[in-house]
Amino acid sequence: MIKVNGQELETVNEISLEEFLVNKGYLVERVVVELNGDIIPKAQFNQTNIKDGDSLEVISFVGGG
Repeated sequence: MIKVNGQELETVNEISLEEFLVNKGYLVERVVVELNGDIIPKAQFNQTNIKDGDSLEVISFVGGG
């Protein structure tokens, strides 16, 4: 189980952060992610795996006026 923005979600296997974000409908180029208290650079999203026990905070940016 992982925690995303305060909500617990069931996980099946380790998955890359990028794959997780895409599967959940996030636009990777418009988010900032904190994983277990550390900000993850976008360039490392596909190299960073999330696993059972991890805690994510995902902040999406939305344009508009």
